[in-house]
Amino acid sequence: MTEYKDYYAILGVSRTATVEEIKRAYRRLALKYHPDRNPGDKAAEEKFKEITEAYEVLSDPEKRARYDRFGTAGTRFGQRQTVDDIFSAFSDIFSGTIFEDFFHGTHQQRRQTRPMGEPGEDLRVTVQLTLEEIAQGTEKTIEYERWKVCPQCYGSGARSGGYATCPTCHGTGEVRTESQSIFGRFVNITVCPQCQGTGSVIRDPCSHCEGTGRVRGKTTITVKIPAGIRSGQYIPVRGKGHAGKHGGESGDLYVVIEELPHPLFQRDGDDVFYDLVISFPEAALGTTLEIPTLYGTVELDLDPGTQPGTLLRLRGKGIPHLQGGGIGDMYIRVNVYVPTQLSAREKALLKELQKCEHIRPNQQSFQEKARDFFRKIKEVFS
Repeated sequence: MTEYKDYYAILGVSRTATVEEIKRAYRRLALKYHPDRNPGDKAAEEKFKEITEAYEVLSDPEKRARYDRFGTAGTRFGQRQTVDDIFSAFSDIFSGTIFEDFFHGTHQQRRQTRPMGEPGEDLRVTVQLTLEEIAQGTEKTIEYERWKVCPQCYGSGARSGGYATCPTCHGTGEVRTESQSIFGRFVNITVCPQCQGTGSVIRDPCSHCEGTGRVRGKTTITVKIPAGIRSGQYIPVRGKGHAGKHGGESGDLYVVIEELPHPLFQRDGDDVFYDLVISFPEAALGTTLEIPTLYGTVELDLDPGTQPGTLLRLRGKGIPHLQGGGIGDMYIRVNVYVPTQLSAREKALLKELQKCEHIRPNQQSFQEKARDFFRKIKEVFS
């Protein structure tokens, strides 16, 4: 049973309202509840659909007359439907009792023609983020160009005259052809080629959008980007792609993330690596240094005798896990700086230092380790 809707009350007009009064009421409400003015508001979106449905009926004299006489169900007249189960008719066909009105009557009311409008295309935009923004999460304001709902006709594609019943299918959205055979009468139903199954055509196309219901324009939105996102991942924003033609549903926007190279850090999953270069005295004597992280600087104590290649870990100084449940770590790779240019005094000091017992490496110990290594290799392959 069709639910009754009071289209006059929805638009806030009397039952004797003129077409011009209905048009003014629709424009006022459409501006108030349009999805572009109420992003993410499902209630406003449903209200916009409801007032558009009411306007399409009351602005069309034929549909309005049927509505005034039969209510909401009257607006469905003429929309024939496909038979639910064609196999149930075979017994009648072979017994020679198929009737011409088989595809009329109750079957006529089962088919709903497709809704007016074509869905809009999806869009992709790329947003570049620094590693700091990825670590802490951020919001980005994005400006991009897309097809938007026409502000003159509110997406319908029609000027004040609205829509007219399709002259080819007479509002049914279908073209019916019949053929006779020895088994009886066969009916073939196809989508109307003129109205593409909608049952109506534009009476007076909107000059602003040339009847498409959409125009090109810029859109600005703010997108919240969660911490821990990675390059190549995307954030979907529903309904912010291209607007559909003739009031069709808008496509979606996909915000694709691109991570910018960092001058200090390298990312590995949710861990971060940092190369620390220290002098020979700092490595030998130990020191305290300020180390940069994604969250500010921290003090790092290096033990005396720190060796080149030492890997130190700072827990919780990496990238947050995207799905929650913790934060990655930061790893510090220690390298010892070897100068390439020395003054005469520096050379003299280093030569003096080179004579000290604990400055020179233990070559004998190294040679013994090398001999052990090659002996084990020889045993493996012998």
